[in-house]
Amino acid sequence: MRWIGMVLLLWVAQPDAKAQVVTKKDTTIILISDLNVQLECSQALNDLYNFKFPQAEAQFQYLKAKYAWHPLPYFLMGLIEWWKIMPNTRDKSHDDTFLAYMDSTISVGENLYENFPAYKTEASFFLAAAYGFKGRLYADEERKNWRKAASVGKDALDYLEESKEKEGLNPELLFGDALYNYFSVWVPENYPVLKPVLWFFKKGDKALGLQQLKEVSYNAFYTRTEAMVWLMRILNSYENDQPRAFQISEYLFQTYPNNPYFHRYYARMLYYQGRFAEADPVSRSILAKIDSGQVGYEATSGRYAAFFLGQIYEARKRYDEANAYYKLCMRYAEEIEATESGYYFYSMIALGEIAEKQGNKAEAKRWFKEVQKKAGRKDEAYKDARRRLKKMEKGD
Repeated sequence: MRWIGMVLLLWVAQPDAKAQVVTKKDTTIILISDLNVQLECSQALNDLYNFKFPQAEAQFQYLKAKYAWHPLPYFLMGLIEWWKIMPNTRDKSHDDTFLAYMDSTISVGENLYENFPAYKTEASFFLAAAYGFKGRLYADEERKNWRKAASVGKDALDYLEESKEKEGLNPELLFGDALYNYFSVWVPENYPVLKPVLWFFKKGDKALGLQQLKEVSYNAFYTRTEAMVWLMRILNSYENDQPRAFQISEYLFQTYPNNPYFHRYYARMLYYQGRFAEADPVSRSILAKIDSGQVGYEATSGRYAAFFLGQIYEARKRYDEANAYYKLCMRYAEEIEATESGYYFYSMIALGEIAEKQGNKAEAKRWFKEVQKKAGRKDEAYKDARRRLKKMEKGD
């Protein structure tokens, strides 16, 4: 129930864990809307989302030296660490660095908020964003630190309300409001037991949230790509608008072809739309990048790609290749300890199915029994394997 964590969020070089607050000497310059600063960040943001982390970090370190009194560079440095986490959230090796940068963002942002009235709204935006990102990490299904997620989520909401007061900084400020509007309605609709948790909060508006996310994805600078990621996931998983979700996934992959998360999401969309001729080379390129050790490409993406290829080659009746890909999917799943996943179990079912088609009933039964052994009794894969075994026994 990963979205239980979203309820808690509704309360939504070396890092400096406790950043030294630098006295601001510059004249008033609102960095988040300053075109010169955006020009300085443009290529670095492209590098960030394209997993060219050293290049992005070099530019953000330059910004940190130039604007050490402002939370923007600390937040952007933290965003690098966030995207190191994204391909495989089971890997917690980047957590401490990410949290340190978010804490630096908060320390510098609080100084700006408390001591420079002209920056109060801008500081509120970064404080809400930093607390929100911390909450997303704490509420991740691999971490499930609900207490911390609730605490930082409440702080995020408090600053979000304040940052909304000044419309001139939009559309950046719409990002947090959009997520709140959508999920404050979606969560109680899908998890009625959690409705009491939201009684004390302002009711959102799902349609408005989607509209706001679209506006941010079209017009924002710093939050544009993050908004597109959320919009893609919402349209695909909750709004049943796969064509629009596919358009976004295609754009993100074509714009950032070395981002493993965008790469595998695009492959997944192609696969589920039955566009096997396109899904084949896209999935194989994922495996090739894993083999070459490209940054961010690892077993999680490999598990997806291998399963899709197994399905594609099984459909083409090229069973030897399909078998190899299904076994590769299982190996990747075992590597990241994701043996409770559907991809793992259905790879075994597919191996049994192929063996049965080839007349090797003993091998087929072995795979189906392996599913029963490893899957829970309530799991659909367990039920599927059981049905197949019963059918085979009747035929014997």
